[in-house]
Amino acid sequence: MKKHHIQLALILLTASTLAAAGKPTESQQQNAVIQKLEQRLGAGQIETITAGPVSGLYEVRTKSDILYTDKEGKYLIAGKVIDLTSGKNLTEERLNEINKIDFKTLPLDAAIKFTKGDGSRVIAIFEDPNCGYCKKLRHTLQEMDNITIYTYQFNILATDSKTKSHDIWCAADRAKAWDEWMLNNKVPATASADCKDPDEKVQALGKRYRIQGTPAIIFTDGSRIPGYVDAKALETKLASVKAK
Repeated sequence: MKKHHIQLALILLTASTLAAAGKPTESQQQNAVIQKLEQRLGAGQIETITAGPVSGLYEVRTKSDILYTDKEGKYLIAGKVIDLTSGKNLTEERLNEINKIDFKTLPLDAAIKFTKGDGSRVIAIFEDPNCGYCKKLRHTLQEMDNITIYTYQFNILATDSKTKSHDIWCAADRAKAWDEWMLNNKVPATASADCKDPDEKVQALGKRYRIQGTPAIIFTDGSRIPGYVDAKALETKLASVKAK
């Protein structure tokens, strides 16, 4: 009787071992899904694939967004995952986490510095000289006090953006030249081609931190606001950063 039980146990153990051996690991399954998706999306589009916020879904990170897919890579879902219990936007929280910037590592020597009042509140902004919303934001910043602004000239909108930024950077007072252009449309004087500007450095920085458009406001806690916000919203955000 005991011998029969031992034989049965060995049979069951052997069967389970064979089944486990034939079952792909999580890593293998993820790689298989990546291959399927890249056949449809194109090679190099997917950066990482990890377990998603909901059972049965993978989180797919591309160069500019977060998508979701099922375990077989049959469906691709573009949208936001909302936790209906807490009301939290899980996709947005994840994007904020991924895009968080270590403010201390920003190369401030590649930015134009502005200081108002005691300069105690600090932000960095990626701006294009031909960006209408950047100009609107610059007018909004005139209403605020006790702030330090580091402006990165992120030339992405027009063929002459780089030329304007170069002339402003090479001006005797680049902060004044930037404000005169952004606030009053005063064209900066033509600068020498020998003057070096940080355009390549800023372009690399924007790519590294996934800056997709201008303006993009970066706060000292590493969070960001893409696009224009009014003075009230900016004040509220700065207060929340200071409170942390």
